[in-house]
Amino acid sequence: MTKKRRNNGRAKKGRGLMQPVRCANCARRVPEDEAVKKFVTRNIVEAAAIRDISKARVFYAYVLPKLYVKLHYCVSCAIHRKVVRSRSREARKDRTPPPRFRPAGAAPRPPPKPMEGAKSLKTEEYCPLERK
Repeated sequence: MTKKRRNNGRAKKGRGLMQPVRCANCARRVPEDEAVKKFVTRNIVEAAAIRDISKARVFYAYVLPKLYVKLHYCVSCAIHRKVVRSRSREARKDRTPPPRFRPAGAAPRPPPKPMEGAKSLKTEEYCPLERK
């Protein structure tokens, strides 16, 4: 039988069973590695009420708290809610992660610096048996 995906739609590799989670949309029981995960950060107060609250506030340094939720979806609900899309056979082979969403005003992150003083793993100290 042919395989549709290299990982069979799961990310468990050597693990036997994964803990089940419930789909946020239909409450279907899905293994955690198979579930489509979405991390949502939003304001506790809706946008229309923020202006009213900011006018009536006493402490100007107070920042409204945010709501952080990790949503799990089964594959069919993730497709239905357009969290993920189906891809062609050739596009499925592309394993590059999608671009990260960055807010419009955020500065780009600088590339990571190489560690100073780090030794190469090919030195004699690490590979004494390897001969030149």
